[in-house]
Amino acid sequence: MASHDNAHDVRQPLLASGGADHVSYDGSERITSSSSPASSITAVNSPKEVTVEFDPNGDPENPQDWPLAFKWGIVLMLSMMGFITTFTCISMVPLASTIVDDLSRSSSATSFFSTLNVDTPMGITRAAASNVLLVTIWELGEAAGPLLIAPLSELHGRYIVMNVANTLLILSTVMAALSTSVPMFILARALTGLSVTANVLNPAIIGDIFPAEQRGSAVSMVFLAPLVGGAIGPGIATSIAAWCGSWRAVVWVCIVVAGVCEIFFLLGFKETYSVVILRKRVERERKERELFGKDIGGEEEEPCTPVKLVLDHDAEGAVIEDGLPDTKHGALVEMKKLRDAVLRPAHVLGGSAVLMALSTLGSVLFSYYYVISVTMPSVLTERYGLSTVQTGWCFISFTFGSFVSVVFCEGSLDKIYIRLRDAHRTKTNDPTAAGKPEYRLPMSTLGAFLCPVAIGVYGWTAELGGPLPILLLSVAATGAGVILTIVPMMAYIVDAFGLYSASAITGVIVTRCLMSTFLPLATGPLIDNYGYGWGFMAFSVLSLVLAPISIVILRYGETWRRWSKYTRENM
Repeated sequence: MASHDNAHDVRQPLLASGGADHVSYDGSERITSSSSPASSITAVNSPKEVTVEFDPNGDPENPQDWPLAFKWGIVLMLSMMGFITTFTCISMVPLASTIVDDLSRSSSATSFFSTLNVDTPMGITRAAASNVLLVTIWELGEAAGPLLIAPLSELHGRYIVMNVANTLLILSTVMAALSTSVPMFILARALTGLSVTANVLNPAIIGDIFPAEQRGSAVSMVFLAPLVGGAIGPGIATSIAAWCGSWRAVVWVCIVVAGVCEIFFLLGFKETYSVVILRKRVERERKERELFGKDIGGEEEEPCTPVKLVLDHDAEGAVIEDGLPDTKHGALVEMKKLRDAVLRPAHVLGGSAVLMALSTLGSVLFSYYYVISVTMPSVLTERYGLSTVQTGWCFISFTFGSFVSVVFCEGSLDKIYIRLRDAHRTKTNDPTAAGKPEYRLPMSTLGAFLCPVAIGVYGWTAELGGPLPILLLSVAATGAGVILTIVPMMAYIVDAFGLYSASAITGVIVTRCLMSTFLPLATGPLIDNYGYGWGFMAFSVLSLVLAPISIVILRYGETWRRWSKYTRENM
């Protein structure tokens, strides 16, 4: 607790994790701030200002002061849930035709898909459309979910949002297991994608609990787990389906594993968002003040008037109340907060040219995972004569490449950051100079130029019927390039956008999900009109055109970030 004689107005919003300096509340309905390296919330009862803050010498409520073992326990839980959500999504890809055939026995489902079972100018067959649809519907849901999940986590905290979303994911997966028609199954898949929290909250939670120089390994781990789930999911799913004789057994396995993960979250996860933690601390002090007739600083005060809490969440400077909704306007205030928070990712994305450029690069490269996922089954069964189970296990090649890249990122991401930071300190003769977010991006350059080569080799190997090891090696190289690009990129976003990191990540995730939804739909027309070779060359050229983005931002990103009010240089 610390008292301050004066306060000054600020218009700096608080949105996400990653190192909030402080949050200020003012009894006279204005935002105030104090210069403190620790996170704090300032409550003012004119004429005196009182700051509630984390103890800089160590605070058990400060997520960054938690024991390292507990932090890595949280990372493990996040990785587990990321694994099962991606496993649930991708495990259905090699079983898509089986699922559609099984559920299409009802007349309504047959009618629903009859329009797909025709020869079209674009050559999209029923089987191909079914495979793409079962994946992309998930991505559509996953694109919509972050628009609510991230804002709600900023308003109410990570704990409650994470657990509610995980519960909804389990319930929607149960709906998929009990589906009696294709439309019902598709709806369940969309709802499951809507409930996914891993993509949005995992990087933000890492930013909550780790300082910048320690985030690389944790970010690498939470990105590896979903890719492992996506790669081994098809192999395990086809094996389970063959053994049990039903695709529904695969879905029930997903439900059981997700339920176990959620039990761990309920019992072992704690709130990590410092703004919410400090807000609760202010509320405790406020209630004590009302109860004992003392101000938050501990001095007697008569009469006992509640402290008015006001928090600025608006990037344009509009003041939004954050007190208890105990007046007739409380519900409207909460709705305004939610509305502003839902719109904020679009504002952050549209307000930063750097973020839009990186989002475009990352979205296109990430969508190649789905491009490969929806084409590999037909390539391996029709051109290489593999069985469904063998085809499912070939997806592990993507994980192999991803794993190599994650190991490389884990061992090098923080080291490169520290080395470049130290070199900058030596160059400027300033031993206290902070590291720059751009120091995260050197490995992204390598990944961005690896992907065009890998995706081109995949297409031409499939077209010419080349050796199967070459095809699988190109899949592994694609996975390596995607991870080498995206993991450093996400670490960059957390560092550069600071308090806005959750909203910035949400904008990137929505863009990525939309790209992953629609870009794979182009594979059918490209392959039918130009073959696998030239069809995939189109993807190769597209990613080659975008690859220099990482180099340009590495060179000029620091200057460009100053143009946006959402990046850390303006805070």
